[in-house]
Amino acid sequence: MGRIRNTMELAKTSWSVLKKDRELLWFPVMSFFASITVIVVVAIPMIAMVDTTTTATGDQTTVNPLAAVLGILAAMALSIVAVFFNGALVAGAHERMSGGDPTVRSSINRAFSRISGLLPWALLTATVGLVLQALRERAGWLGRFVINMIGMAWEVATFLVVPAVIIDDLGAIDGLKRSSSLLKQTWGENLAARVGFGLLGFALIIPAVLLVVLGAATGVGAFLVVTVIAAVAWIALVVVVLTALNAVFQTALYMYATSGSMPSGFESSPLGQAFERR
Repeated sequence: MGRIRNTMELAKTSWSVLKKDRELLWFPVMSFFASITVIVVVAIPMIAMVDTTTTATGDQTTVNPLAAVLGILAAMALSIVAVFFNGALVAGAHERMSGGDPTVRSSINRAFSRISGLLPWALLTATVGLVLQALRERAGWLGRFVINMIGMAWEVATFLVVPAVIIDDLGAIDGLKRSSSLLKQTWGENLAARVGFGLLGFALIIPAVLLVVLGAATGVGAFLVVTVIAAVAWIALVVVVLTALNAVFQTALYMYATSGSMPSGFESSPLGQAFERR
């Protein structure tokens, strides 16, 4: 419980840092719309590749094999979008915690300057995700459990890759090595922090769920529509804020783990207690 409580304090500290540069909240929004654009661009040709014919035995659907290739390319593109905007968030957070005053432009420029590391990392992490998903679909319940544990271990081990690329200009493989090396010392605390951020997100989404339930209970169609719209807007806001907070937390953790000094804005936080060196 102490670790989870520390995570809540770290979330508050991350928010106090983020409030100084609220324009950084645009990055999750831009990432979302860029991802939607990728999905739409891919969906149109994929739909065209589906051929449904009616026979005496019923409808038969055939899919062009190129659709699978297109799906893989889409997964790669979505990963590039997510990693790039995460990199821009980390760049902005690092600039702020290093005493600077980041802007959307300065953060994006920093991310572009590290594209030689971000791009290979996006492709690598997408490939690992696709392989794990393929194995999961072919495995039994025990196999799926093991694969899920492997996936969780991968997420923990790679938590600091993007900060390593952005801050220290490391390549994808060197960034992976740096992240894994740092988190060997603090894997338990890091996992607790990840769980804590997840619990925070769950708690913040509960009001939206209750609002929809209330709207459904009234039996008034118009009120239900309004509550659903409000709930979706609230959930979207929660996702945007938590995504940005996670990037600030990643950056602060990396800065502390590599230098042993508290980043600007985290001096009074429990970061040192939660991530003691082993």
